[in-house]
Amino acid sequence: MHLLNCQIKQFRKFFDLTISDIPASAKLVILAGPNGSGKSSLFDALLLKYRMDTSSGWNNDTNYYDRPQQNASGLSSRISLATDADAKGKFTRGSLYVRSAYRNDHEFSTSTLKRQGAILDNITLSRLIEPDATVSNNYQRLASQAMEDVFVNEAVTTTMGDYREKLIGEVQEPLKRLFPDLTFTGIGNPLDNGTFQFDKGTSKGFDYKNLSGGEKASFDLILDFVVKRRSYMDTIYCIDEPENHMNTRLQGALLGELVSLLPGNSQLWIASHSIGMMRKAREMYDADPATVAFIDFSGHDFDHVVTLSPSKPTRAFWQGVMHIALDDLSSLVAPKQVIICEGNPTGAVPGKNAEHDARIYGSIFGNEIPDATFISAGNSKEVQNDFIGLATVLPKLASGMKIIRLIDLDDHAPNDVLAFKNEGITVLSLRHLEAYLYDDEVLTALCISLGKPEKAADLIAAKNVAIDSVKSQGHPADDIKKAAGAIYVEAKKILSLTQVGNDAPAFARNTLSKLIKPGMTIYEKLRMDVFGV
Repeated sequence: MHLLNCQIKQFRKFFDLTISDIPASAKLVILAGPNGSGKSSLFDALLLKYRMDTSSGWNNDTNYYDRPQQNASGLSSRISLATDADAKGKFTRGSLYVRSAYRNDHEFSTSTLKRQGAILDNITLSRLIEPDATVSNNYQRLASQAMEDVFVNEAVTTTMGDYREKLIGEVQEPLKRLFPDLTFTGIGNPLDNGTFQFDKGTSKGFDYKNLSGGEKASFDLILDFVVKRRSYMDTIYCIDEPENHMNTRLQGALLGELVSLLPGNSQLWIASHSIGMMRKAREMYDADPATVAFIDFSGHDFDHVVTLSPSKPTRAFWQGVMHIALDDLSSLVAPKQVIICEGNPTGAVPGKNAEHDARIYGSIFGNEIPDATFISAGNSKEVQNDFIGLATVLPKLASGMKIIRLIDLDDHAPNDVLAFKNEGITVLSLRHLEAYLYDDEVLTALCISLGKPEKAADLIAAKNVAIDSVKSQGHPADDIKKAAGAIYVEAKKILSLTQVGNDAPAFARNTLSKLIKPGMTIYEKLRMDVFGV
């Protein structure tokens, strides 16, 4: 069964809500929106109507279902729907199955086994605020069903080994895809502290209670689908926050498994804040847009008449999803500042010195300014002119992102530097990055870090000799980059250095950049040059 439309009046959060135009082909429906936006209230309405339509009884808690100060009568008449099976919208037995967000069965064992009643007669959930632990119940059902199948339903030629593989295989296969190192091995002995058992690595036959939270949550939902789908064959399945206790990768993978476990003409509705599940749903939408519908509960005043219909997963929709899911963490995913600096960009076949300047800046400022990302984008002209378009494109991808274009001083005159500043381009106060890396303060810190502070004068003297040599060749006195190779060679001799990099650029990245720390004069100078603070 697929839900196509529904209207809910004077019920919990909703004054008058209509959800319409859900495609009959939609196998998966995603309810997106922040906490308190009404997603669970929708599931509550569907569950209440199902219990009333099928004469399953309900708890008569009108204070829960009625809007405050309303006390309107006729709850059943306030919830109407249309499905692909019944345009008049009456639920029949087995046409709806709901799981709440409060699924927690952390430990169980049993020493008794009894025949279970029909699944459709056992509706334990009345409201979405109630605990919904089903693992122990499903253990009893699976074990008792195993006994019945082996001794009554299965052909006499079926071996117990064949049956065991059938029993656990439906659960084991999707579980194995989620957790390759976890194997569901069986149900133990139901008459002697029976519980589900697993292998993991070298651990054999450990109990369900020893699973992690994410493993338990995934096993619970997979097991529940496997057990229930024999009876709920043509059903609208609703799960509130299926992502609980799971990381992002697992969330998306689990959603794919649940959709694949849906029986017959069933439809899955989920209410979620999960980036992982949203991303997986988007992949399914891209593969076949007719099979996935997104309904956005964000930004609506449900004290008034509201009509919702499926939203296209546009950029605006995803920005809302990201904001709900990540909130302040979004600033760590999308950096507040991107500094576009000189240096060879990483290409299809990156060279050993690709992103050289960016890696050095990242090493120096990564701990103190974690919301800044450095990207090498070519030579000075290419950075100035935003040759690869980073300064233009990046702010459109993440609102509020600050872009800094940073170039070396080189031989630019003061008037040039002022003109660059007016164009929004930042210029180092020293000729190039090497002038900071080979500063006397850094070379002294290198000697101290090796327990050889007495060698600092010798190393600085060697640096000055190297600079004099490049001056004699007609280069400027501050062109430390030209002298870097000679300084690197002398540093290795004076300090007996090994494994500090095979050449001067590697030495700068791997050794010198890590010595520039807050509190050092050269650090504060470079920070002011780059960030202006």
